[in-house]
Amino acid sequence: MSRPPSSLKAQAVPGADAVAAAPVSRSREYYELCKPRVVMLIVFTAIVGMFLAVPGLPPFAALIWGTLGISLQAASAAAVNQIIDREIDARMARTCGRPLVTGTLSLTESIAFATFLGLAGFIVLWFLVNPLTAVLTQLTLVGYAGVYTLFLKRATPQNIVIGGASGAAPPVLGWAAVTGTVDPHALILFLIIFIWTPPHFWVLAIERREEYAKVGVPMLPVTHGVDYTATQVLLYTFLLIAVTIMPFAVGMSGWLYLVAALGLGGRFLQLAFQIKFAPRKGLNMKTFGYSIVYLMGIFTALLVDHYLI
Repeated sequence: MSRPPSSLKAQAVPGADAVAAAPVSRSREYYELCKPRVVMLIVFTAIVGMFLAVPGLPPFAALIWGTLGISLQAASAAAVNQIIDREIDARMARTCGRPLVTGTLSLTESIAFATFLGLAGFIVLWFLVNPLTAVLTQLTLVGYAGVYTLFLKRATPQNIVIGGASGAAPPVLGWAAVTGTVDPHALILFLIIFIWTPPHFWVLAIERREEYAKVGVPMLPVTHGVDYTATQVLLYTFLLIAVTIMPFAVGMSGWLYLVAALGLGGRFLQLAFQIKFAPRKGLNMKTFGYSIVYLMGIFTALLVDHYLI
């Protein structure tokens, strides 16, 4: 007598569903090790740098291989950052779910993965793009994963200001990938992100100041207080608005970009004033979220203006 189909399911190998799901889950952990949301923003600004570097469309090969190589190296830097910061991450609510903290990835696996990504990215950039981009991207990786994460983050409340140079490099890398040079206009893009980084991160640091204090990271709100940090956020926002006018001032962009930059900057400034003079619950994280939208808006406006004006 044949057995009913339903009983066949009962004969399945115990744990088969977990085994089938394991590769998917493990892939997800490697994906999270790369800080995908941060890397996406980095790569976006690099791609915009590629398009702004030429009057028409960038060469297809430089666009594809440059994007791939920069993405791989950015992901490697993010992974190294988590490897170095794993003990700090374990003690902070914002980062306690990261793969190295939960143990879903081992230290050996993470180091091997980060090394593979970094080498693959360097090889792609060196042989398929140009050596200048490969070297600059490698220096950026070392600057972020090594100098900032290993030293500056733990040494000075100006860690974000100094370390921001690494995070500001992607548009320059994109520009170099297409042209093989570092143009003054690319340095303006660098300056925009460099000045944006402190107010962007300090509002998060204000929100998480107690956690940073607990793990001994000397973020500005921990060492100098919330009010002083709020003043710095406001001053840097004024400076940021001035810097974002530079593309228009030097003829790099037109009126469309200028209007967008002033509009986006006006909202950022409004939030910065509120943080300084009318703080309230939820405002810091609201401003942190807007700062990401702001940077994407600035670079989108540069791109649209480049082709429409």
